Amino acid sequence: MRSGSSYPSYLNLGEEEFKAKIDAIRKLNNPCFSCPRACGARREEGEIGKCGVGKYALLSSYGPHFGEESVLVGRYGSGTVFFAGCNLRCVFCQNYEISQLRLGKEVKREKLAEIFLKVQEMGCHNLNLVTPSHVVPHILESLFIAVKEGFRLPIVYNTSSYDSIKTLKILAGIVDIYMPDIKYSSDELAYKYSGVKNYTKVAFRAVKEMHRQVGDLKVNPSGLATKGLLIRHLVLPNRIAGSKEVLKFIASLSKDSYVNIMDQYYPTFKADNFPEIGRRITNDEYMEVVKIAKELGLHRGIPFDYLINHSV
Repeated sequence: MRSGSSYPSYLNLGEEEFKAKIDAIRKLNNPCFSCPRACGARREEGEIGKCGVGKYALLSSYGPHFGEESVLVGRYGSGTVFFAGCNLRCVFCQNYEISQLRLGKEVKREKLAEIFLKVQEMGCHNLNLVTPSHVVPHILESLFIAVKEGFRLPIVYNTSSYDSIKTLKILAGIVDIYMPDIKYSSDELAYKYSGVKNYTKVAFRAVKEMHRQVGDLKVNPSGLATKGLLIRHLVLPNRIAGSKEVLKFIASLSKDSYVNIMDQYYPTFKADNFPEIGRRITNDEYMEVVKIAKELGLHRGIPFDYLINHSV
């Protein structure tokens, strides 16, 4: 760690500044108020939080991933690290074995640091932290160790958007690329399908803070993202996601926002218990959302070729 203008961002932090961030997130973690659930679990003492995780992070898997956005994947893949547990309870979660059933192994900080270094050795272009909101203390402590051993990959914070502003402010200067998935524009539906209150208020505030820290997505000449905000939005059947209002919010941040409108929804986990989301989306449903994005002036990451290929 050193001062000056370095890349990735965390290399600009002095050692004492990095340690101060670790101390700050530790204070939020025991009792735990590090995510918006604010469950108060004494996780450092082994108590399990609402996220399903206690003293140690649960690691599900890690390695190069080629199914992410092209600006993250490049030639050698995005270095995903999947954390088990989650602060949401999405009934349609496509990774429910990891997020809800918590299929993963406990890893101490030193072991997680080794894994970060292994991802770098694999040649990945970035460290993509998947579902990190409930394990930020573990991540920062492990990153501190890894940097001392030569870790230099940019950090991607791959989140559901249900993040605490206090935690995000601690992450300022650590994260290079924020990748929030904005799920809903209705708190009522967010509670019904994801089991959390005030999702919209929390998520919109969180994404605003992310944009304040890193701005619009920046891409280098080779086509790789280096810093900024990359927003995901999954289209749900029957307009359940409230996509129009989500996209209006994104456009209000910046018309240059990079947005991945995702079409891969399929009913899984407990979705069959809810007939209105118990099917895949139609071409028309997806096309409607892409058209809205175009009308709002959003243009980065939007698959406008979809409109051409699927128009009648």
